[in-house]
Amino acid sequence: MTVTVRFAPSPTGLLHVGNARVALINWLFAKANGGCFILRLDDTDLERSKPEYVAAIEEDLGWLGLAWDRREFQSLRLDRYAAAAESLKAAGRLYPCWETAEELEYKRKRQLARGRPPVYDRSALALSPDAIAALEAEGRKPHWRFKLNHEDVRWDDLVRGASHYHGANLSDPVLIRGDGSFLYTLPSVVDDMEFAVSHIVRGEDHVTNTAPQIQLFQALGGTPPAFAHLPLLTGAGGEGLSKRLGSGSLRDLRERGVEAMALNSLLAKLGSSDAVEIRHALADLAAEFAWDKFGRGTPKFDVAELERLDARLLHSAPFDEVQDRLGLPEADEAFWLAVRANLTQLSDAAQWWAICRAELAPVIEDAAFTDAAAALLPPEPWDSTTWGGWTEAVKQATGRKGKALFHPLRLALTGRENGPELKSLLPLIGRARAEARLAGRLA
Repeated sequence: MTVTVRFAPSPTGLLHVGNARVALINWLFAKANGGCFILRLDDTDLERSKPEYVAAIEEDLGWLGLAWDRREFQSLRLDRYAAAAESLKAAGRLYPCWETAEELEYKRKRQLARGRPPVYDRSALALSPDAIAALEAEGRKPHWRFKLNHEDVRWDDLVRGASHYHGANLSDPVLIRGDGSFLYTLPSVVDDMEFAVSHIVRGEDHVTNTAPQIQLFQALGGTPPAFAHLPLLTGAGGEGLSKRLGSGSLRDLRERGVEAMALNSLLAKLGSSDAVEIRHALADLAAEFAWDKFGRGTPKFDVAELERLDARLLHSAPFDEVQDRLGLPEADEAFWLAVRANLTQLSDAAQWWAICRAELAPVIEDAAFTDAAAALLPPEPWDSTTWGGWTEAVKQATGRKGKALFHPLRLALTGRENGPELKSLLPLIGRARAEARLAGRLA
């Protein structure tokens, strides 16, 4: 069996961290098994779905590196859903209901007040033709419900294990609104059947939808796929993510300079038995993927942990991984290796490039000392041993050592109290610029 999965966002807003985790795990599972990852845009809500959100979703997935093998728009498949609806009507499994939203809410409250579950009572099935005609004469438009079989529905969830719901404990789900538009359930099942989706991987907030969907697959002559329901993310203290992350959107994280593979490395392991470790490639995460590592405990997303991973990723990233994103065409591997351990975000590298290659106003603590140090600068070419040899000469000539020796040299050469090792920076600064800065000149 070919593993085929789908990530199915509605283009009615920006993707958030929780969405990203579902997309990532779908992608990793597919790639770990040589399978297919479908991006399905659930855009049947024509009023709320926007082209700019489609573009944003695609941009976010591209940033994460989650390339799709196939892309589908539900808005282009309405005829397929209409055909499925007609077949369900003909089989007596899709029936019209005439209650208003207010009437349904009143029924729900009465059931709860009597200690009963708020399950639809199927009163629409008892309406006579005359009663239906009277409702139509009022101008009412029916919504359409799928008639569930009152039987136990079981499945072996890849995360939750043996699972089941009895049809009698569930309301017959509405598949078509009064205005004729489709809700999520019918289009989703039709697409999953026609696209040969083998596994549905999603959040556990969809668990109660599973039994009706399995029955709908069967009613339409399909075989239900396997299911995996992932526990939903919370913040570090168990709070909703919005309280911890602000907007929590991937666009927000990207604009804050978060590295995509730091986020991928974290999200791939949350909720699993594996420790979170930095991985520089999605292929490495896919190679480590296994369902038996995932449990039912609530995974906690900690921004502080993401920031630590982000820094660790940069500190170990090879030059070829960042070269195209540095925005510094003249920067080379020597520069990257010199500065990466001091970066919090990739954009910080530009500050150190400017310190090495642009004009800088030096900070002079003791002009006599830095003048003496300038006079002892060796001729070029310079390498990583130059700093040690030069500072030893300065030490012997001035009698200074420790902080009294190194601190004024760092201030003069970089204008900073701290930073990358000067044995690596000094060759990048160069002799002419170093001599001028030690003399207190702009260079």
